[in-house]
Amino acid sequence: MRGILYCYMRQADKVQQFKQDPKPSACLHSVFSAHTGDEVFSHKEYGHLQINAVSLFLLYLVEMISSGLQIIYNTDEVSFIQNLVFCVERAYRVPDFGVWERGSKYNNGSPELHSSSVGLAKAALEAINGFNLFGKQGCSWSVIFVDFDAHNRNRQTLCSLLPRESRSHNTDAALLPCLSYPAFALDDDVLFSQTLDKIIRKLKGKYGFKRFLRDGYRTALEDKTRRYYKPAEIKLFDGIECEFPLFFIFMIIDGVFRGNPAQVKEYQDLLDPLLQHTSEGCPVVPKYYYVPADFVDLEKKNPGSQKRFPSNSGRDGKFFLWGQAVYIIAKLLADKLVSPKDMDPIGRYVPPQDQRNVSMRFSNQGPLENDLVVHVALIAESQRLQVFLNTYGIQTQTPQQVEPIQIWAQKELVKAYFHLGVNDKLGLSGRPDRPIGCLGTSKIYRILGKTVVCYSIIFDLSDFYMSQDVMMLIDDIKNALQFIKQYWKMHGRPLFVVLIREDNIRGSRFSPILDMLAAFRKGIVGGVKVHVDRVQTLVSGAVVEQLDFLRITDTEEAPVFKSLEELDLPKHSKVKRQSSTPNASELEQQPDVNINDWKNKSTYEILQKLNDCSCLASQALLSGVLLKREGPNFITKEGTIAEHIERIYRRAGSKKLWSVVRFAASLLGKLVDSLAPSITNVLVQGKQVTLGAFGQEEEVISNPLSPAVIKNIIYEKCHLQDEREAVVQQELVIHIGWIISNSPELFSGMLKIRIGWIIHAMKYELKIRAGDMPAKDLYQMSPSEVKQLLLDILQPQQQGRSWLNRRHRDGSLNRTPAGFYDRVWQILERTPNGLIVAGKFLPQQPTLSDMTMYERNFSLLVEDMLQNIDQPEYRQIIVELLMVISVILERNPELEFQDKVDLDKVVQEAFDDFQKDHSSPKGAEKQDDMTAFYNTHPLGKKGTCSYLSKAVITLLLEGEVKPSNDDPCTIS
Repeated sequence: MRGILYCYMRQADKVQQFKQDPKPSACLHSVFSAHTGDEVFSHKEYGHLQINAVSLFLLYLVEMISSGLQIIYNTDEVSFIQNLVFCVERAYRVPDFGVWERGSKYNNGSPELHSSSVGLAKAALEAINGFNLFGKQGCSWSVIFVDFDAHNRNRQTLCSLLPRESRSHNTDAALLPCLSYPAFALDDDVLFSQTLDKIIRKLKGKYGFKRFLRDGYRTALEDKTRRYYKPAEIKLFDGIECEFPLFFIFMIIDGVFRGNPAQVKEYQDLLDPLLQHTSEGCPVVPKYYYVPADFVDLEKKNPGSQKRFPSNSGRDGKFFLWGQAVYIIAKLLADKLVSPKDMDPIGRYVPPQDQRNVSMRFSNQGPLENDLVVHVALIAESQRLQVFLNTYGIQTQTPQQVEPIQIWAQKELVKAYFHLGVNDKLGLSGRPDRPIGCLGTSKIYRILGKTVVCYSIIFDLSDFYMSQDVMMLIDDIKNALQFIKQYWKMHGRPLFVVLIREDNIRGSRFSPILDMLAAFRKGIVGGVKVHVDRVQTLVSGAVVEQLDFLRITDTEEAPVFKSLEELDLPKHSKVKRQSSTPNASELEQQPDVNINDWKNKSTYEILQKLNDCSCLASQALLSGVLLKREGPNFITKEGTIAEHIERIYRRAGSKKLWSVVRFAASLLGKLVDSLAPSITNVLVQGKQVTLGAFGQEEEVISNPLSPAVIKNIIYEKCHLQDEREAVVQQELVIHIGWIISNSPELFSGMLKIRIGWIIHAMKYELKIRAGDMPAKDLYQMSPSEVKQLLLDILQPQQQGRSWLNRRHRDGSLNRTPAGFYDRVWQILERTPNGLIVAGKFLPQQPTLSDMTMYERNFSLLVEDMLQNIDQPEYRQIIVELLMVISVILERNPELEFQDKVDLDKVVQEAFDDFQKDHSSPKGAEKQDDMTAFYNTHPLGKKGTCSYLSKAVITLLLEGEVKPSNDDPCTIS
């Protein structure tokens, strides 16, 4: 362990780079020279980015120090380990090369998000949080801190990825050490059984477990001169993958830990005949068993029929050290020479009978009944506001009344954490600038002798207009309480500070805020039990975090932190409640100038009009013209044009002119907080996000990106037709990120979340609701109304809607029926020349050779084929057509398509047939208008499926029919 630490610490510069920007070129190297500790291969020659390796090191550091060993000697090493923790905290969003150092299954050099890496990171974070690296003799500055919210994101990500290993790996034996010894990363027994059963069902063989399906490693057909495989090459390895006895040993260890002697016996009996022996008679574990080149064809014809041969591990004094080490552990455990507690001093594995009583810092293992009561402190920002709320029976405290306890914004806590892990000698800065989440702000902190409580990021004064919608604030508070209730796993109660600002109660905002405060008083908010009291009273039941790393010597200057200051207003002066109007009328949101009339007018004329104009909507439009023409620093009567637009933005916000606010926000290039984490929330659910306006070019996001990159995409792709689209897409990303984390079932059947198409679905919904009246303008709706509309369209379809509307909504959401992608795979198997729709071609080869039926990457490829379709209802007809083709082929195994299948042509033929049956005598309907077809019920005699089926069968019968031996129609 000291040797690995020595090699790692020589790469401190890489750790510093990686925690700021986690990319393969900046990661810790995982291969070193055994003699010098030097790096051996560059990142271009080898897949060094392996989060699981660093996580395993951290996990075993804790296990070994807990057993009584001294490994860490000085504070430089402590700060280095703390920085490793910063790197591992982000595992949930860092694609790596995984245990097998190859990344995706195709071995083409591309990293992926691996369940096994995220699981080991989660286990390491649970183990090392609050751990003293100097052991029992340690003091406060050798304690390691972990971000509670980052750990929780890793936990959520692991649960959403499993039972898969990654996008290309449907399952993988690398999950065994993650699920069982040594990580024991999963608390969900049902998901554990589901994942383990899948590993055993798909990968278990006579000689061990395959690493994963179509793994070419060390097979007879692998070209060992090449680092990467060619496209479709992995098909060659189907059925002849090497089998590794190592995983039988992991199953023996798992059986011992779980108290399952039958499992131990089963895998011992399977392992014993596979062991080789040295000349002294000592058992040796072969690395793998392979099918020799001469037997490959026979093995492929009849899987499991051929004898496999062991690798040469154990001969010539060469050992497979991993296998040998795990074998010794298994023998010691099985023969009861050591106990599970000896192997796992920190108790990562807790037997079911003890689960209710054991808390492992973050992870209360087992099915605990979560009947949490959240402690709430209501803080008014001024005495005047406190007196005003008191008249309604709402008891609050002001910042002065909670003294000497201080109230901080979470960004001040982030500033304090900057000092964690700083080491000038190693060139390491402290914790990166990452916000503290709801769980972190629900603790109490002791910092430089002060006691500090924090309010959540949702109460921060944001520059983005969503914070001006009080209904959004109320929604955020309820969501935060739900989140804390669900994921709080520490002894002690969470303390949630509700900060009430004077601005929150202005005008029509007051009633909803008052209703929420009344709910707090009653003790239940949004289904969560709460207890409201004074901060001083609640401190005793809270979790206290001592931030002892902030040690200030006599020569150092203490850092300055800004606590929440009370507004100095006369106590009995009147609270200005009517300074904000109720929702603005549609008329106020409309400009009184036509933008096209002004685009070509001189700058002087536009400036004149801008000075004379009192309508904020018109001012925004005219300012936009000047901004594009003259740039942001152009001087107007009221300062630069950018400053003028900022003033319009603020005024429109206070008047709730949401359309004007969005237009101004877009002109100013505003970016909402938490955009990148929201996109990551969607990605870790195994989905992709596309940004871009409906009908325009879209940008597909399949890996986490930085806020700056996302901002560039949004402002490049989204404001081509309407400037407001750029900020509404940001709103939707925030909402979707939250909804998918808490109600993932609303997104079932949706693999690609196309933000522009979802906005289109929302506009269409408003049109349906309006009937014959003019539809409500989406851009004029408040952010909370936009969120509610989004939730409405994500709900399952209600009966009574027309089929046109149902198809339009499902097509806009890119929703597909259960088993859809598997059925497309089955179609492709019977379509040698592939499928084409809207100019996008899905070939049979190399698709079937490169991929397997159930992997996520194939599903994404199908989505890519459907990407060019520009009408939502037409997309849905194509989905229905593919389901019809699948059923017909399933029921007629003798049929297959001879030529390339053009789905557009099949639909056209079905529609032509439909028109013959429904032709109007006067020929009133346009020949190419498919509205009536879209609006037809799919089933029944004259349903769309009957027309599609007829067109498909016609196409199939044009080809040859394969004769079958048991064909009942054969005469001789």
